Amino acid sequence: MIKPNMHYANLKDSYLFFNISQKIKAYLEQNPNTRLYRMGIGDVSLPLCDAVIKALHEAVDHQSKKETFHGYMPECGAPFLREAIAMYYNDKGVKISADEVFVSSGASDELGDILDLFDRSNTTLVIEPAYPAYVDANLMGGRNIVHLASGEENGFLPEPDKNIKADLIYICSPNNPTGAVFSREKLRAWVDYANQNGSVILFDAAYEAFISDEDLPHSIFEIEGARTCAIEICSLSKTAGFTGTRLGYTIIPKELSRCGMSFNDMWVRNRTTKTNGVSYILQLGGAAVFTPEGQRQIRENIQVYKNNAKVLMEALDKIGIWYCGGKNAPYIWLKCPGGMGSWEFFDYLLNNIQVIGTPGAGFGACGEGYFRFSTFGSPEDTKEAARRLVELLGKK
Repeated sequence: MIKPNMHYANLKDSYLFFNISQKIKAYLEQNPNTRLYRMGIGDVSLPLCDAVIKALHEAVDHQSKKETFHGYMPECGAPFLREAIAMYYNDKGVKISADEVFVSSGASDELGDILDLFDRSNTTLVIEPAYPAYVDANLMGGRNIVHLASGEENGFLPEPDKNIKADLIYICSPNNPTGAVFSREKLRAWVDYANQNGSVILFDAAYEAFISDEDLPHSIFEIEGARTCAIEICSLSKTAGFTGTRLGYTIIPKELSRCGMSFNDMWVRNRTTKTNGVSYILQLGGAAVFTPEGQRQIRENIQVYKNNAKVLMEALDKIGIWYCGGKNAPYIWLKCPGGMGSWEFFDYLLNNIQVIGTPGAGFGACGEGYFRFSTFGSPEDTKEAARRLVELLGKK
């Protein structure tokens, strides 16, 4: 009799977005044709930029002609895209070689797949509040998980606890859901901790393009010593609107090894065994992101979302609500007013001003009493939502 992976039995049901959808459904049944202002889901609202669309069309045309047709692509990524990504880092002063770049179908996929490199006996540290997939992917693999709490007292940017020994460490900066960004000093403390303990940091840099402060690091490899203790996973979803197109990349330095085994070599073997690579069409579209014109165009789109964040932050400042994020991230993490619970605040906003966010409780125990707004909506909806927030909460 076949035995299933019994670790799945340890997963908690994910009620967050199901509960949100059910509450919205019930509200609309009682209030048909009501306009809702959705600032909960972290999906983009602007289309792919012109440079990417042009490249995608070009790639489709290539596939229609025998002389330009492409079949299987290299499993680790097309050289033209790997080189473009490496140059993107090099231009920022971070020395990365093309064969340290691995093209993926997106950061979410890679954050789970990368665990193939590590033994199930490894202990995983997750800083909470956290993207729920960090926990679930490790539970599926049967790993022991240590939860490190963060809060207002440290700006949701905790320092390493020397009493905790962990083999794998998840760090997301800019963070989802809090929008907080690790400074060089704080990130250096984690790099030092990892090197001292022989740990490996899985650095989720999906939102790095939203960082505007020059003194904040975009990549963990800006920190000395990171090449011997870190893997960086990035995405074009929020950077360039690829949420529905699916493309990302992972950087594994040649220096990163444990027990005489190179993680770069191991990932080459993993990818050449388990995948047939990402399609030529998507990779050519992705390469357009890293051209001068592509960079100019995606920055214009990102600025729209950053302006949305500014509108929401100004509203919260007027009301006098504590928050973090927003300035260098597409998420704003706020403290629920009046001691409300996060689901209580969700209901309060939905029923009174038809504004939808995400209850912090869905991101772990540390998220209770907090709330996340996404800035990926339209400017018009964001302005109206901000006006309604001030009108409702300014009275309290």
